[in-house]
Amino acid sequence: MVLDLSSERNVVLLFFLCKVSMAFCCLATHHKAWHTFVMTRNSPTRSLNLRRSVLSVPAINARALEKTHALDCDAVIFDLEDSVAPERKAEARDNLKTFFSGAPLVNKERIIRINALDSTFGNTDMELVLALEPDAVLLPKVDEPQDVMSVSDRLADADAPESLRIWAMIETPRGILNAAAIAEAGRTPGSRLDCFVVGLNDLRKETGVLPQPGRTYLVPWLMQVVLAVRAYGLDAIDSVFNDFKDADAFDAECAHARAMGFDGKMLIHPAQIEAANRHFGPDEAAIAEAEAIITAFADPATNGLNVINANGRMIERLHLVQAESLVHKARLIAERQTAK
Repeated sequence: MVLDLSSERNVVLLFFLCKVSMAFCCLATHHKAWHTFVMTRNSPTRSLNLRRSVLSVPAINARALEKTHALDCDAVIFDLEDSVAPERKAEARDNLKTFFSGAPLVNKERIIRINALDSTFGNTDMELVLALEPDAVLLPKVDEPQDVMSVSDRLADADAPESLRIWAMIETPRGILNAAAIAEAGRTPGSRLDCFVVGLNDLRKETGVLPQPGRTYLVPWLMQVVLAVRAYGLDAIDSVFNDFKDADAFDAECAHARAMGFDGKMLIHPAQIEAANRHFGPDEAAIAEAEAIITAFADPATNGLNVINANGRMIERLHLVQAESLVHKARLIAERQTAK
């Protein structure tokens, strides 16, 4: 339609149509911005459990199992796999039965690391998991999504509580290459996947990469794991550091892992707990900054704003989400310290 602009009526009509068009454009823009914000807030969220220090304890060592009650780690992996000789697997399972029948661990996640399900011991280990109902089962050498889904289905078929989750060891070349697909399986209905644990000892063995300070040649693979878990709302635990007597090198590796985005570190000795808790927990400066961001967005003057100026810095809503998560983590740590 072509309007005759010599007519005053048509000029008014054109002006009205332009205003309506602009209003719809504005509404669409605001709707898109709000939709983006809502989707960001409702995107896959990681567990808010503390997983700074994840201590692996051989299930064959009954004395070490009892000592976990007094330790300040966030989670304990009861290992039935690599640290237990084949001829002592049954004894290790009996140790766990005895331990789980005693006083419960307080403020610690309990994870049982089983043997591969295609091995002689894996199915018996899974029967133990179903009987003891820990917080999670740790699957070794997860190579593809089906490794996770088959165990999720087995847990569901056995009516295991929803709180019994799956942790996946990513420790093979195929596991690294399929990290994103495995993490995506955590979004499949019925999946119980909750966390990745990197296993560099097996990965080095299978690839021939030599141990070296800074893990230079392993960094791309480690970051691939971090990207995968962040895309699908999981946690990532860094691999063990084998020389527990070298405190300085362990300290440096914790700092390196934290900088890469890992949530915590798998440990092999209680002496490593303090450093892991320190590096993977927020420090006082970070807490103060996060609280300032929350306060700034709580100001009525910032109501409806997605970007604000706080002390000369541009702060976005995404920073608010990060700040709230950090403060929540700090509160969990404080509550744990108080409960001791």
